[in-house]
Amino acid sequence: MGMGVSGSAGGGRRRRRGGRSAAMSEINITPMVDVMLVLLIIFMVAAPMLTVGVPVELPKTAATALPTEQEEPLTVTITSDGRLTIQTTEVADTEMIPKLTAIAAERKSKKIFLRADGAIPYERVAQVMGALNAGGFNEIGLVTDGAGPSFGAGAASNSEGNGG
Repeated sequence: MGMGVSGSAGGGRRRRRGGRSAAMSEINITPMVDVMLVLLIIFMVAAPMLTVGVPVELPKTAATALPTEQEEPLTVTITSDGRLTIQTTEVADTEMIPKLTAIAAERKSKKIFLRADGAIPYERVAQVMGALNAGGFNEIGLVTDGAGPSFGAGAASNSEGNGG
């Protein structure tokens, strides 16, 4: 003597009208994560290409890179024909110290990077370093290309094998 239960025969599940499903209230973050990872890769590839530069042939040395700073580094470049540029702006020799003094007053760091073409005489590089110091920058970093000659024990054996 059982009592009958009225309802659907599908085990108590209700069917929606017309077979349509309702809108999902869950957020799918997978596409957003995919886009963010692609953007990260793009920025990682593009960032090294954004360095300020006047084309110069830097000398090769075995020096290691300096640690990065929070402030954008100020760069002075001496091109192969002896012209001076601050960042990308060409500057005459007579205007160099006044411009550097004005820039030094606005910056927190007194660090400046000097890029000089390898064909430039040392005298010209020393003159520009003196102007940088007179302009208020007393931390001068010389920019070079890595993978140059090292003057360690390995270099002595290499020089003997050159027939010197």
